[in-house]
Parts: sequence; structure tokens; C-alpha cells
Amino acid sequence: MRAVGPGGRDAAFDGEVLSGPLGARIDLAVKRGPARRREMLDLVRPYLAGVDARVKRDLPVARRLICHLIEHRPDDELVEGETLASVVAAAAEPAQRIRKGLRWYADLPLRDELPADLYRLRRADLTPVTHIDDIVWVDGKLRVTGFAYLAGLSVRSRRFNMATVVLRGPRWLPPIRMRTRRVLAPEATHGAREPGCNYDWSGFTAELRPWSLRWRGGVRGFVSGARRRMRRRPSVPDATTWRAEIVFWSRGALATGLLRGSSIGRPERPAGLRVKQGWWVRPVWTSDRALQVVLQPNRAELTGVTLDGERLELKINLPGRTVTKGHARLGGHRIAADFTPSGDGTDVVVGLAVPALLQEKDGRRLWVEPKGDPAASVMLGDSTETRSTVGDREITVLGDRRDRIVISAHRIRPVITSAVWDGSALVLRGDYPDAPGPRTLTLRHRSGLSYQLPMERSGAEFSVRVEPGAMDRFGEPVPLASGTWSMSLRHPSGEIVPLRMDHAALPGLDEDPRTIGGHVFRMISTRFDVPVITVEEDRPAEERGVAGTHVLRRVFYPAQRTEPLRESTVYVVNDGRLYADNIRAVYEERLRRGDDREHIWIVKDGAFVPPGGATVVRAGSREHHEALARSRHIITNAFLPVWFRAREDQVVVQTWHGTPAKFIGNDQAHMNRDPKPPVWHRQAAEVRGWDLLLSQSPWATPVLRKAFGYKGEVLEGGLPRNDLLNSPDRDALAAAVRERLGLAEGKRVVLYAPTFRDYDRKNAMVKLDLAKARQALGADHEILVRAHPMQAAPAVPEIARDVTTYPDMAELLLVTDVLVTDYSSVMFDFASTGRPIVLYGYDVAKYSAKRGLYLDLAEQGPGPLLSTSAEVIEALRSIDQVAAANADRYDAFRATFAPRDDGKATARVVDHLFG
Repeated sequence: MRAVGPGGRDAAFDGEVLSGPLGARIDLAVKRGPARRREMLDLVRPYLAGVDARVKRDLPVARRLICHLIEHRPDDELVEGETLASVVAAAAEPAQRIRKGLRWYADLPLRDELPADLYRLRRADLTPVTHIDDIVWVDGKLRVTGFAYLAGLSVRSRRFNMATVVLRGPRWLPPIRMRTRRVLAPEATHGAREPGCNYDWSGFTAELRPWSLRWRGGVRGFVSGARRRMRRRPSVPDATTWRAEIVFWSRGALATGLLRGSSIGRPERPAGLRVKQGWWVRPVWTSDRALQVVLQPNRAELTGVTLDGERLELKINLPGRTVTKGHARLGGHRIAADFTPSGDGTDVVVGLAVPALLQEKDGRRLWVEPKGDPAASVMLGDSTETRSTVGDREITVLGDRRDRIVISAHRIRPVITSAVWDGSALVLRGDYPDAPGPRTLTLRHRSGLSYQLPMERSGAEFSVRVEPGAMDRFGEPVPLASGTWSMSLRHPSGEIVPLRMDHAALPGLDEDPRTIGGHVFRMISTRFDVPVITVEEDRPAEERGVAGTHVLRRVFYPAQRTEPLRESTVYVVNDGRLYADNIRAVYEERLRRGDDREHIWIVKDGAFVPPGGATVVRAGSREHHEALARSRHIITNAFLPVWFRAREDQVVVQTWHGTPAKFIGNDQAHMNRDPKPPVWHRQAAEVRGWDLLLSQSPWATPVLRKAFGYKGEVLEGGLPRNDLLNSPDRDALAAAVRERLGLAEGKRVVLYAPTFRDYDRKNAMVKLDLAKARQALGADHEILVRAHPMQAAPAVPEIARDVTTYPDMAELLLVTDVLVTDYSSVMFDFASTGRPIVLYGYDVAKYSAKRGLYLDLAEQGPGPLLSTSAEVIEALRSIDQVAAANADRYDAFRATFAPRDDGKATARVVDHLFG
């Protein structure tokens, strides 16, 4: 408010701040309780008194209503009551609209008490949601396909539903109305953010003949040329830009908005059409994802590129202009250029120093600036793109998505020239003229999950075979997880080199979806030439998007809760991502006992196939909702979905995922805010449904009770997942795990398993110096690194093994000889083995201050608490002496925190639950 001032300013400023940042702050203050509301009223009222009434009238309806209440209602009602809060909450639902006659009004609180004009929907409230699915040229006409609708206003048929795409250029040129018709687009409903609305007939197809652009562009060019000649300058061909808008009338609501948003892939790189020599029509995307159509002359075209020693020479032609002086510009750097008249044009030669180019980090566009003329971007035209190798680097002269020349220098990149589906496999082929030697393609998910695939090389050519439905995860075939997977390789120097698509291969790239094993895979070139593989689960139409989940949660699930319970058990580990933990141990014990009642495993993204013939249910599906509604027993290690509510006759068993060393639940600082955060309310609702909570020790029981506010039954019998560490068959099981991991027999295994940092989750750095550890420990040690799934996945060098994605932590502990951790619950599990533990608490003071710890690790930890990587490595070198020196505290730790991990915890749980 100090920045805004005590009273209103000009109308544009006041409208912008009230619609944007100040309005958002007011909403936030309303949600934060009486004290914040009082402070907000004292600050905002003097400002609103000076704002023009017309500005307030034209605000979005919720802002308009809140401003009116602040100015006209008494303080007690606004501060202590829920008047403002009810308006803010209702405004979050875009479907709150009603029609009276031919006018639309917001269905917000207090409609019977306040003037109706406050609720009328104006232009600010009628901004359409738009999306472009495709932009192609068909028989010389530009065809744009997509959908547009008003959020919360269903479009179920063609009746009373009209749309027109309009191209608007310079003000004095008449707009162009594209031939537009509404089409069926059910994907709009599936992708909508609001439930309960049907946008099936919000689709549109619009067509444009280039002639409409050409004659308007000709008129503008004539006027522009006349103006330049009046200033005694030669006329220069100029581009004309039209912005694309859609105007539609639906059920009495008239809305206008820019066409924004494109589907990933081909619509991101729409092709241009040459309408005559040197002139192109190009659909383009702005930086804010709005569509424009440009009638563009190629004032400067590339004609040749040569590399001669330390000089890169580019030849450029300026058609229709005779110029003798000027210069060029590469990015923001002005450089010399030779201009030579030739015929009816000018030849330009630009020389670039190769050593200087090799120092650049980013690609730069090339411009030519003839003396007296505006700068002209150099276009690729009919020339071919070039890649020139200089040692282990390359200098590329390429066209971008608008055909403009971009010059860059970087490590030699693999360029994909062909991407072909061979059955269930995607075969990538391309050029990679780097030094010979083995290379590995890395598929990386935004979560940090990655897979390594061998790259076959023959001279400058390479090929990679990708089986997206059956990727190898430690000998187990699993599909790629949903999301986007990028492609890169690690150069022997350690540099990460991205793959790129050959621009000549883009028009023929097969980007159609392939359904394999319940997943839909697409090979796509996004952001013009960046190859990615996109993955999503193959879901039926009624389960897609917010609309589908709304029906499942609000209609189907409540109906299923009224049906009789089945004698079945649902098993859920980390939302269905793993077959592991205490849940796995309980399930396998029941199988061993011959329990033939129905077993249902919730599986997300096809992450695993449980043994023993259990029923597999896809997470989020209709069957998932039915299973949680009608199964007698539900066993999980984390919170269940927010829509789940336990029935009186259901038994919900919470095994949790270990004894906590760090603060959890209500003990975290943010859980004690006033008012309580949404996660506090979610946890309270979840905990009320628990019937049994497992605890590892008498020490853990009160900690878990307090952290979760749980008052029900606790089974203090150890953790079932740790029975594996004390199994009579542990040696045979360990040998099988070693073989799966590829660990040599007889080597000592060191596992580094840190927990996550709330304040630094995107940091993927391995804090333990692996290179020095490898050098100090020698070849008779194996080093494993397991990052926490809530921390960015690290890039582990080949001197260690990355086991972050290994499914079951208990199996890793089975083969571990020395554990290095920090504040992770894994220390409590590993203590039952009696093997050494080293605590690497490089940030213990900061972590304790920000997150909080339940125990003093320096005094109570099972091993030494060290603060530097060098100290940890030295402890590992002399681990036998370190273990002996800490034997007493280790025994005390085990007696306190893992007294009942004796190999029989699972039997105790199964006996307690199932008899």
C-alpha cells in the first residue's frame, strides 16, 4: 500500500492493480483471519475512496463486489463475520453464473441484498479459454483448428453457438474475418479445469485465403513506401502483422479474446507459405503464446556458408536493392560486412572469427543493416543448413521456426534424422560426427528419473532402440512414467549434450500416439527441434480431466460407499508407485499362509506387477474408487487420496514409512499457523479414519501419536519391512539382490542414502565426494547412492552406482555393509543388522532450525555425526575401528529405537488383523 499510495491515481493504474496484485493481496488477507482483515481494511479503504467509480464498475465481478463491501459494510461484519470470505470462496468457482433474459450475472453471495448491477458480467469477466490443436496449409489455405469457450458456460450443441476468428492488423486496415465453423471437440471437456461443464461443441475450424492478407499488405506497403519517399528515402518492403482473435456468441454471452495456447509438437512450428517470389505468409507464436499471422518479405537471404581456417564466411543476397555500404549484426554485436551490387540486388559477405564464435554460449540471430534502411533479418530461404566441425565442437548455421538464421557454436550434438516406430519400439537414427567411442542415450523425466540406453555407432551415424513400454529397471521391465522425457547424452568430458531433430526431417516426423500396454506414447519435437517422448496412461473418456474426476469423486464414489463391503484388502504404497515397504511384507505373509481372500494392489503408471495373482487396479480409475469404497481392509504407508473417507465397518491400517528422525505432521512449523493451512485439515480428516497404526518402538509411539493427533489403537510390534534383514534366508536373498544390482561378490558395499531438504529440493548435488571416496576406498568397495524420491535426482558418476529407482529399500539394506545417511528413518531400520552406520550431517544446524529433529544425533545417533565429506571418507577407511569405538551407543540406539525388529513383526501384524 505504500507503493500504491493513499488515494486513487489514473484509471489505467487503478484498474490494473485492483484487477491484479492488490486484488490478489486483498483475497489473501480475507483468508488469513480477523487480524489480517482488520489490517487490510485500514490500509485499503483510504485508497478505494479516491478510485474513480467507473474503474470499480469495470473490475472483474468478484473484485467489484469485494470493493463495494469494503466501502459500504461495517467493520464488525467484515472482520469477524464471513461475508468477505464467502465471496472469495465462491469466486473461485467459475461455474457460478446465471442468466436473466439475455444478460449473464455472477451467482455470488448476497445477491438479494446488493444492487443487481454489481453482479453483471462485463468484458473483464468474459475472457475466453482458447487452445490451438493444429495449424496447417490445405490447398493453399491456412486452416486453424482448436477450441474456445467461457469457463463455466457449457457448450453442448451448435444451437445459439457461433464463432468467428478475426485477424486484426494496423488500425486503419480492415480486419480479416476467417471462415469459421463450430466443430465437435470433446477433448476440451476432458482438459477443462472446472467440473460439471460440457464444452464438446466449443471446437472451431477457421480457414484463410492468403489473398486477403496480400492486398491489405500491398496497401500498407504502398502507404509506407510513400511516407519514406516523402522523407527522401527509398521504399523498403515491410512485414505486416495480424493478431488472431476469436469472437463468439454462446447462449447470449458475447466474448472476445486472443487465440492463445498450442498443443505440443507440430502446432508449435507452423509452416509458412510462399505466396510469390520473396514473400511469405507465416503463422507465428509470440512470447506470451498468442497466435499472429505475418505477411513477410525476405529482404535478406542466405546464399552460402564456407569455413576457411579460422574464418566462417556467409554470403547473403539483398534482392531488389542496390546498396554499397552498411554493416551486419550478430545478436547485439555489430560486425563489418562487404556490400557489392549485383544485377538487381546486392551481394553481402560477412566474415566471422571462428575462435570468437567458439567462446559464445548461446545462438545468435544474424541481421544485415544496409545504410539508410531498417535492419533485415537474414532468412534461410532456399539454402541448406550447415554444421561445421571444429575439433570436438561444431558451428551451426540453422533456420529457426520462422526461417531466420541462427548461428551458434557448441559441443557436437547428435542430430536425429529419423524416428520410426517398429512395433512397440521407437528406433532413432541420426548423425553424430564426434570422436569414436561408446555413448549412452539418457532419457530423463522432469522428476529426475532417468534411463540409460546404449547408442550404436557406425562412423558418423548412430541408432538407438527405445522400448518405452518395457524399460529395464534393475532387470525388471517397466513402462516410462507419465510425463515428458527429454533426450541427452553425457560426453566423456562430463558435459551433458542434448539431442536435436534435423529440421529437414520435421515435416515427415510421425507424432501420432501409440498405445502400448495401457500407456499412450508420442515421439514429439517440441520448441521447434527438441525431441521428447510424452507418456500418459490410457484412460477412458469418463475418467479424463477435472470433469471426469469430479464425477468419480462426487457421484460414483459416494454411491459405492452405500454398497455392501467385500472381504477384500487394498494395498497402497506411495500412492501406487512401489511394490515394497511394510505393505509388501504383510501381503507376502498372507500369501505364504494361503489366505485366498481378494487382494487388490493400487498401481500408478504401471510401475510394477505384484506376484501371487493379486488384482491390479490403476490409480485414479473407476475401479480404484470402487475398491476403496467397498473393501473391508485398507493397508497403506502414507496418506490416502483426499476424496477417501473411511466407513464405520472398514479397517484402515496405517503402517507409515518408518520411525521419524525429523519433525513430521503437526510438529512442523507451518502446521501451527493460524488459521491452519489446508494440509492440516486434510491430515486431521485422514487420521480420523485410521483404525490401527504400526510403531517400531515404545519411543516412536508417543512421537507418532502427537505428530498426527492420533488417539486410536497402536501395534507396537516392529516394522514388517525389516523382517527381511533378520530372515533365516537372508544370505540367499542377498545373493539374488547382488546379482540384480551387478555387485561383485566379496566387495564391501557402502550405501549413501540422504533424506530430502524442504528448503532445497531442486538441488541434485551429491554432497559426498564420490571421486575421493572411490580413490580412498579402492576397488574392493562398491559405492551405492540412493537419493530421496522427494529430492531432485542426482547425476551419479560411473564410479558409483545410482540405485535411486531401485524398488525396495529393504533389499538394498540387505546387501549393505556400511550405511551413510543423515536424518533419514533408514538408520532405525538398518540398526537391526548390527552393521556400522555413519551420519553425515553437513547441515545439521540449518536442518534442525528449519525442519526440526526429534533426537540429538550427536549424543543419541548410532554412529559418529560428521560434518565434512573428508571426515566421512576417513571414517569409511577405518570403519572397523569406528564401529568398535561406537559399539555401546549403537547397542543403546538399537535397544531404544528397534527393540522388536526380530524377524517376526509381520507375523504379529497379520495375526492381529486376520487371525
